[in-house]
Amino acid sequence: MKAAPAGAALPPRTTAWIVGVLVAISLYGNFYVYDSIGPVADLLQQQRGFTDTQVGLLNAIYSLPNVVLILVGGVLVDRFGAARMTLVTAGICLAGALLTAFSPDFAGMAAGRLLYGIGAETFNIATLAAVADYFGGRSLALVMGLTLAIGRLGSYGADMSPTWFGAAYAQGWQPPLLIAAAIAGTSFAAAFAYWQVDRGPRRAGLLPTARATAEKFVWRDLLHFGKAYWYLLALCVLWYSVILAFRSTFSIKYFQHVHGLDLATAGEMNSYVFLAAVFATPAFGWMCDRQRRYAPFLAFGALLLPVALAVLALTSWSLWVPTALIGVSYSLVPAVMWPLTSRLVAPNRFGTAIGLMWVVQNAGISGANLVAGWLNDRAGAGATNPAGYDPMMWFFGLTGVAGFAFALLLWWVAGRRRHEQGASQAPTASA
Repeated sequence: MKAAPAGAALPPRTTAWIVGVLVAISLYGNFYVYDSIGPVADLLQQQRGFTDTQVGLLNAIYSLPNVVLILVGGVLVDRFGAARMTLVTAGICLAGALLTAFSPDFAGMAAGRLLYGIGAETFNIATLAAVADYFGGRSLALVMGLTLAIGRLGSYGADMSPTWFGAAYAQGWQPPLLIAAAIAGTSFAAAFAYWQVDRGPRRAGLLPTARATAEKFVWRDLLHFGKAYWYLLALCVLWYSVILAFRSTFSIKYFQHVHGLDLATAGEMNSYVFLAAVFATPAFGWMCDRQRRYAPFLAFGALLLPVALAVLALTSWSLWVPTALIGVSYSLVPAVMWPLTSRLVAPNRFGTAIGLMWVVQNAGISGANLVAGWLNDRAGAGATNPAGYDPMMWFFGLTGVAGFAFALLLWWVAGRRRHEQGASQAPTASA
């Protein structure tokens, strides 16, 4: 495919920022819907008789299609354009949210979450491509960071929804999910507006008419990755599996049943993890770039997660302590992981490296949700049996420790590379 001619004019800044705002609104709705299950998990058990395995499946099934679709999402965006794919996938997400909210049984809700998952990851790729279209060469990193930060505010909003929409939660499980569907509607409306705005600059030749051919996933490229990459991939799947399965699915009901919080307070406590990440992730990324030492920061961030889980499960300390630790971990690890990946693999294999990491990440998150739900059901976890959550916490804690072990191995390999090559040579030496 051919890009726009060299020297072609860029869209007006006003138009670019309008697109940036519309993309941010769309991301807010998408993140909100993803995290809308956690706050209603206890209500689904009380009012619909769902088991923890079923609650876990509602989030696990989101990731299952993306084990495959994440490899083709970029191809679809390249072929049909960022604006069109943002609109189409936002519509799929809205349909999934509506099906989840209106379904009369578990099978229908699971189908809704599956449909939502089919659209959501390709939607995320399309929105990143949209920002690249309008801000390539001018404030790209800043705008990407801002739009993703506003997206994370959607997760914060979902956790705060029991406080903000207390009357809806008092009516049962369905009104909160209807609110999530309405917010998905605003995401679709913003995507539609972006598609309309995009038509003018694209017809005027101010934007690429087609994007570069997407890099294909080539299995033989895996043979060229070194040990450091494989240690980083293992950390990626283990760390994300723990923090997303716990924080997005089970943490709110865990706070309710084990620590005696009401729904609104539990959701508010959980929300601070994402609120902190909105501001801290860009700051940690800047700090790591300044220090040019990635592996030590990554190991520190990975360590904080099992420490936080141990504090939650084994002490009576204030919940602010583990929440703060999880918040720092959630801010630090992503800020280091993705830049470090670009330093560990050759540029022509970066797409393959990231694609594989996203594949195993989605598979790990699905598996962790299912295992945690099964452990809770097997142990009879609930408000009358708080100790039943212990197996789940051991599972999350030991998985987090395994992730930290791979972070240490990565640090060791990076240290050897620095010693062999010298701190002033190859970029990978600064890992």
